[in-house]
Amino acid sequence: MSSSQPYWQLLSVLFSSFPLTPTLAMTLYEAAFDLHARDAGTTKVAGDVLSGTVRNLRKHALLGTIGGPTFEAEVETERGKGTVRFLLTKEGLESRGHVPKHLRN
Repeated sequence: MSSSQPYWQLLSVLFSSFPLTPTLAMTLYEAAFDLHARDAGTTKVAGDVLSGTVRNLRKHALLGTIGGPTFEAEVETERGKGTVRFLLTKEGLESRGHVPKHLRN
C-alpha cells in the first residue's frame, strides 16, 4: 500500500456486488486516483487479487458529509465477477497532495 491511511478513509463504497478486501480496495483506490489525476476515462487493473476495468464517471457525489469524484469498476476476483461503485474521499485526494478546487485558499 502506498498510503499510510486505511482504505476506508481513502474511498467510500457506494455499491459493491461482493465484499471488498483491503488489498482490493487499495487497488481500486490506486487506479481511481491515477484516473482522476490524469483526467482519464478508463484504466485496466490486474494483479493477484483481480482483473478488470476502472472507469472515471466524471461526476461528483455527496453521501452525507462525504463527497468526491465517482468511479465504477467491473472486476473479476477469486469470488467471481462483480461491480463496485465508489468515490474518492477528501482524505483520499489529499493523501497524495491533491486538494480539491473548492477547498483551496
